[in-house]
Amino acid sequence: MLVAILGTTISPYLFFWQPSQEVEEDKAKGRRMLYRRFGATPVEIITRKIDVDVGTFFSNLVLFFIILTTALTLHQHGITQVETSTDAAQALSPLAGKFAGTLFTLGIVGVGLLAIPTLTGSAAYALAETFAWREGLDQRFRGARPFYLVIIVSTLIGIAMDFLHVNPVRALYWTAVINGLLAPFLLLGIIFVALDRKLMKQQPSSIPSVIIVSVATLLMFGAAIGMFIF
Repeated sequence: MLVAILGTTISPYLFFWQPSQEVEEDKAKGRRMLYRRFGATPVEIITRKIDVDVGTFFSNLVLFFIILTTALTLHQHGITQVETSTDAAQALSPLAGKFAGTLFTLGIVGVGLLAIPTLTGSAAYALAETFAWREGLDQRFRGARPFYLVIIVSTLIGIAMDFLHVNPVRALYWTAVINGLLAPFLLLGIIFVALDRKLMKQQPSSIPSVIIVSVATLLMFGAAIGMFIF
């Protein structure tokens, strides 16, 4: 479970979607040529840090209250085997009030609207960068067909899983576990890149940032190893 939590906290969104969106924002500002996007001003770096710090704080705050609420409602009443989101919504109703199920359902729909484009987009960006496809949501479909096809196929696979009665809770759980096992290797690569002055165009990451990421990487490796040992 710890590996799964780490896998959802440090997710594909951070590795692929967010940096690609930063590039697209630069293009939207008129920096279409690659050389015009080299480097970052002090203001841009501070803005990115604030963006990441605030997002990290609130995402973990929400995660804490999800765990707390589940513990005080479902777990406290002996409900530990939730197979579907429907089970969770129905179980919450008698425990937390008549509107709890409705609120939970609206939350699931909201999370889906946020997660589906983000996760399918992350897969599209990752594959596009691997195979050197033209990428970006700022591109027309005919100019980036493989990129958009990955998004479409990924979405259709998600829909098919529902009709095939794949357990969504288990699917999400094991997806998070797999990501928790893979993420530290990606973080390790990021550390090496962040310290390379040539790749970073003479703007390597600060030592405190590298230390924090290194500690997180070691903890994730430790959790992954512990999952197989204990």
